[in-house]
Amino acid sequence: MIPIDRTRLLTLHLREEKRFVADHPRSAELYLRAQSSLLGGVPMNWMNKWAGAFPVFVKSASGAHFTDVDGHDYVDFCLGDTGAMTGHSPAVVADVVARRVRAGITLMLPTEDALWVGEDLQRRFGLPFWQFTLTATDANRFSIRIAREITRRPKILVFHYCYHGTVDETFVSLHDGVVGPRRGNIGPPVNPAETTRVVEFNDLQALEDGLKQHDVACVLAEPAMTNVGIILPDDGYWSAARDLCRRYGTLLIADETHTICAGPGGCTREWNLQPDILVFGKPIGGGIPGATYGVTEEVAQRISARLHLEDVDVGGIGGTLAGNALSLAAMRATLEHILTPAAFGHMIPLARRFADAVAEQILASGLSWNVARLGARAEYTFVPNAPRNGGESAAAADFELERFLHLYTLNRGVLLTPFHNMALMCPATTESDIDLHTKIFAEATRELAA
Repeated sequence: MIPIDRTRLLTLHLREEKRFVADHPRSAELYLRAQSSLLGGVPMNWMNKWAGAFPVFVKSASGAHFTDVDGHDYVDFCLGDTGAMTGHSPAVVADVVARRVRAGITLMLPTEDALWVGEDLQRRFGLPFWQFTLTATDANRFSIRIAREITRRPKILVFHYCYHGTVDETFVSLHDGVVGPRRGNIGPPVNPAETTRVVEFNDLQALEDGLKQHDVACVLAEPAMTNVGIILPDDGYWSAARDLCRRYGTLLIADETHTICAGPGGCTREWNLQPDILVFGKPIGGGIPGATYGVTEEVAQRISARLHLEDVDVGGIGGTLAGNALSLAAMRATLEHILTPAAFGHMIPLARRFADAVAEQILASGLSWNVARLGARAEYTFVPNAPRNGGESAAAADFELERFLHLYTLNRGVLLTPFHNMALMCPATTESDIDLHTKIFAEATRELAA
């Protein structure tokens, strides 16, 4: 296998940075102007992690493409880091949203759309009762609160290098057996070791060791890890893990916010996971903020028995804008018309085409990398074999190499997710979009291996 020449990598990156700056004068101008009013020059601090010297400013987006203020067109495989997995501004959602905006946006009262969405979620995931939030972070937070309330247990358990939104308890790491705040954790309210146990994914013994003290309210997990590369479960892992949760009286929360890419019912349906609580956010509203969490009959009965009408507005679950009419209208349009079996039948083969082409080029270039796929999502990592847990995947990370590849593709009209090497398909993605990435990826790897 060919090692990466670091001097050559730096030279190539500097070349690409010069090209980027020359090609994006209007974005550079807007970014400079933003320094005087926006902290860090961006409306949300993650937007500074793009590979260029500044983020490109977007003029418009539609389907699988967007155009920046300098007039460049891009194939978008980031898709708002899954928030736009439906494609940008799908017409049916845009039409429904326009009508709903004129008929009332937020009321703190239910609309008929909520019933339709709840019934559809029942069919998709098999859980009978649902509630709505504005973000998957809130859905995870509320699910944890419910789990703690009904189990009367203080701790939760997550997997090393997990990501579940900005939930305080999950910004935690495991190094040499010691649990502590994850690197970069800003102002943790307490040492997360007080609230959270952390184990490696795919390690059943570690999971059992974490549960057998009978103080863990819930295991919060993505069915397949997706925020530190795609890490798939071993055969039989979730069946055994589910049995362990039941044995030790711990609830299982499946965070399907990213893994909905596996199919219309996410991994829960594809793999028959049987969680106690399920969270689904990001693309559920076609780009309009919204998320949901569903619970089993047993969980519903146990939490309902502990709720008192006088206190429901101060219990830490809910929110003034949660379940608003606009979000629910967008969710209904998205679930009914976009995130359908037919759409996944289009997207998943495209992800397979993407992954197969990347694997072929990795082999041709003699690089010791691999590519993994989950449904409509694909991602490559810089090690020969797919990692089995977060620790292995994090150890394989190469920030300099990753930024070079992202900048190289961006300069040629393809956007990848800035946090890792992830590509996501939407219903509007085409084979020609995939083939453009294949061509660019081949050029980049040939230059690296030269």
